[in-house]
Amino acid sequence: MNILRRLGLNGERLWVLPLFLGVLAIVAPWLGVGAGDLRQLMLVAILALTVSGLNLAWGYGGELAIGQLAMYALGAYVTGYLVIEGHDLAVALLASAVASAALGLVTSLPALRISGWGVAMASFFLIIMIPQVVKLFPDQTGGGIGLIGIPAPVFLGRELDDNQFYALVMVVLVLWLLVMRNLVTSRHGSALRVMRESPVLAASLGIDVRRIKITSYVLGAVPAGIAGSLFVFVDRFVAPDYFDFAAAILIIAAAVLGGAETVYGAVVGAAILTVLPARFGVFDEYSEIVFGAFLVGGGILLTNDKLKIRMDGLKLRVRNWGAAEPQRGPAAAGTPNELPALPPRTVVVEEVSKSFGGNRALNGVSLEARPGEITALIGANGSGKTTLLNIISGFYAADSGAVRLDGRALPLGHAVRTARRGVARTFQTPIVPASMTTAEAVAVGRYIADYVSMPSSMVRAPRYRKVAARDAEQGAVWLRATGLADQSRSLARGLSLGDRRMLEVARALATGASVLLLDEVASGLDLEDLERLGALLRAVRDAGGTVILVEHNFRLVTDLADSIYVLERGDLIAHGDAAHIRQNEAVARSYLGDAVAPGLAKGQA
Repeated sequence: MNILRRLGLNGERLWVLPLFLGVLAIVAPWLGVGAGDLRQLMLVAILALTVSGLNLAWGYGGELAIGQLAMYALGAYVTGYLVIEGHDLAVALLASAVASAALGLVTSLPALRISGWGVAMASFFLIIMIPQVVKLFPDQTGGGIGLIGIPAPVFLGRELDDNQFYALVMVVLVLWLLVMRNLVTSRHGSALRVMRESPVLAASLGIDVRRIKITSYVLGAVPAGIAGSLFVFVDRFVAPDYFDFAAAILIIAAAVLGGAETVYGAVVGAAILTVLPARFGVFDEYSEIVFGAFLVGGGILLTNDKLKIRMDGLKLRVRNWGAAEPQRGPAAAGTPNELPALPPRTVVVEEVSKSFGGNRALNGVSLEARPGEITALIGANGSGKTTLLNIISGFYAADSGAVRLDGRALPLGHAVRTARRGVARTFQTPIVPASMTTAEAVAVGRYIADYVSMPSSMVRAPRYRKVAARDAEQGAVWLRATGLADQSRSLARGLSLGDRRMLEVARALATGASVLLLDEVASGLDLEDLERLGALLRAVRDAGGTVILVEHNFRLVTDLADSIYVLERGDLIAHGDAAHIRQNEAVARSYLGDAVAPGLAKGQA
């Protein structure tokens, strides 16, 4: 570590080390490495490319698509056919990447309707289909015999010798890992992890879940297709036997062994599972048993929350190593600053009704939430509060009625479009994605408000750098406002319940929304945290925000709310300020459960 410090490296710059190792690997032939070892390194690189695509879709995006082998095979056959026909390897690489991306797009379609193991089974059929598809096009694929007569690689008009081709393989791997690292450490990587944790949360932030799912599948397929394209020239022969079930298990086992939510873990897993069979013949004989053991062991470890938290903590310590400590002060200690002015927006709910089967959840409910006010929505469990909040935020479509924002109807049933209109919300149980820092968990709220494209993020273009700087600047504003500035580099999932509640509010505000829907945001908080929350909500109100608060804590509601609406079994039974609601007998019977509640509510509630 002392040597690294002398070189000026810290946790944020440690990517220089794998880049240095990559350069060493590229020039290995000219450093005296033997032909046999070069072949092993080349096979490691090709497998690592395939595994990294799985890591992107599964490890970061949570989409368990195990059809990487099909993209790999497609890339191999496309390249084999094209080079036999006399085309340049550069053309074949591009064609293989495009073809595998198209197959990734097709694979993503089932994932729009199903998830988890359902997606895994659907993509698994691609592997089973490889031999049958190959036999359908014998002229292009060589059928069951395989493609023979593959010429030496010609890249950009120049025939490559063995060392030059090896160097090309390593350059491709290094460039892909660099691009992937840039992607997963950008806000797009954060969006993938949010989708993995909760598609509902992603939609509430305005992130198009369908689009990002498709993108993860397409991008994950590209390196697999390129890997297959390069593999063609290792033996200059391609046969269906190369793409069997054992090869598919090898890819998954390498991802599990190296760590699915990593960039460089693909290389580690590929190296272990390529080198071991070459060094120990018995390993190859029992490969399926060994791979199966890796998968079972990995499955156990992947479902161990304590281990995942420890691993996330270790990654975080590496990232934070050598970095300056975050500034501390009164705001960081928990005193909300004055918030920036929020655009005034008015929400009007007009005669909204909603039923679930024969259960009438809402019956012609109307309310108005004005800017610079806290509007509370209270009632006993099952009264329809959260249902109404879900309709306003676009997660449910109403059976009848409308919700208007500044006079324009909101697209009910379309959460993403509603979020992009400036409506943000929190949830009864705080949703905090794993492996994200507090700062990242807040900054991801700006994903739509200040959008930057994936290509720009991958190459770290000037547009990306400007937006990243604004993310840090704006995120710091909301972290200070919620008293979380001193925990900006901490794991968000490790925060206390009170801090996680504050983080949800900060993330909602970071979207740029000025309409804030809070669902049971005070649940489980102690008195100190309630005071922090109350101070923050008053600051949002004073900044011109429109707050709709669903809450059971009657004292908090009456202390904060400018206007209170009371629901009972889907009907609106009362509306007024705190003084009026305290004295309302219907509210006392429904909400407080006591017929003499006016006196009780006034004195003790």
